[in-house]
Amino acid sequence: MQITDIKTFLAHPGIGKNLCFVKIETDEGIHGWGECYTQADRDVQITAHVDQLKRYLIGRDPSNIKHFTQMVYDDFAGRRGSMDLYCAVSGLDQAMHDVTGKMLGVPVHKLIGGACRDRIRVYANGWSEGAKTPEALAEKAQQVVEMGFSAMKFDPIPGPWRTFINKDVERAAVENVRAVRQAVGPDVDILVEMHRRLAPMHAVKIAREIEQYEPFWYEEPVLAENIDALAAAKREINIPVVTGEELYTKFEFREVFEKQAADIINPDVCNVGGILELKEIGAMAEAYFVAVSPHNYNSTTVGLAATLHVSAAMPNFLITEYFVNLEEFGKQVASPPFQVENGYIKLPVTPGLGIELDEEALMKFPYQPFPPRSLRQYYEEGP
Repeated sequence: MQITDIKTFLAHPGIGKNLCFVKIETDEGIHGWGECYTQADRDVQITAHVDQLKRYLIGRDPSNIKHFTQMVYDDFAGRRGSMDLYCAVSGLDQAMHDVTGKMLGVPVHKLIGGACRDRIRVYANGWSEGAKTPEALAEKAQQVVEMGFSAMKFDPIPGPWRTFINKDVERAAVENVRAVRQAVGPDVDILVEMHRRLAPMHAVKIAREIEQYEPFWYEEPVLAENIDALAAAKREINIPVVTGEELYTKFEFREVFEKQAADIINPDVCNVGGILELKEIGAMAEAYFVAVSPHNYNSTTVGLAATLHVSAAMPNFLITEYFVNLEEFGKQVASPPFQVENGYIKLPVTPGLGIELDEEALMKFPYQPFPPRSLRQYYEEGP
């Protein structure tokens, strides 16, 4: 079997960002789907990388996945990685796994060691948008519980992402966490997201204040570029600390483990380098008693499918992410769409990733460019 063509699809689901999908076609009529992580204003850069990498894949055996990803890092990129490159590689890795699973008649998790579990626990994200007050957050949190989720994540800090904040912002963050905890009761897990925005002094102070509300975790309190600062903050925080969504490949996670800078990591299968790379990072984490909770700010279709398969194969898996505000889009473009039941998704058992996309349906969600950010606002507010 040989790869004959690779196509990319940028689709705007109506909220958040443009989503990027990759389709690999072969000379035997078997095709595979993958998904690349994107950010607003960083989406066509991903498809440009796929277009360049396409030249190295056409005519190749789609099952030789590790050889391809290693070649990309060593030869194509000259060992100079970037988020955009790894996003492209991730989508292609997934599509190659999808093809290989279909060719062999087995689900992808069978290709990477088999399943440790037959259902995957998920937490709800994307539910708090527009909630500007503790009361509004509390109301929306109750709705998430009514949807059947037993865990939910949100960012409690108001305003733009800034490294240094005042006492009013700190107090507002604490009050938001309090409101959500009181709304959902003691048995629902609340996951606090800090988006790596804060200086350690603020991150530690807020963590100590919200500890009484028993958060499930405290995500990315400090930028992962400074692992020493993250590790120092972790030692002062009595909530499990998460990092990893802005780290790519096993090489960038090494120092996190060696310096014990996190209790949980959240690499994303759509940007970390793909299914194989996520599996290998998870194996490294296991040796350091670090749990894995894959990040998944992607669609509830292909990216989620890849996450489910790797999560099933990792003994140190904890929980993964599910964006409720992208659920309707997934139902319109995917077959079969995934269903959340009591906070879990059943592991796909059909060959490949276990999901297909409708190209005509994707065309109903055309790419949308984002307006430029306001330089004036940043100048007035400061970094």
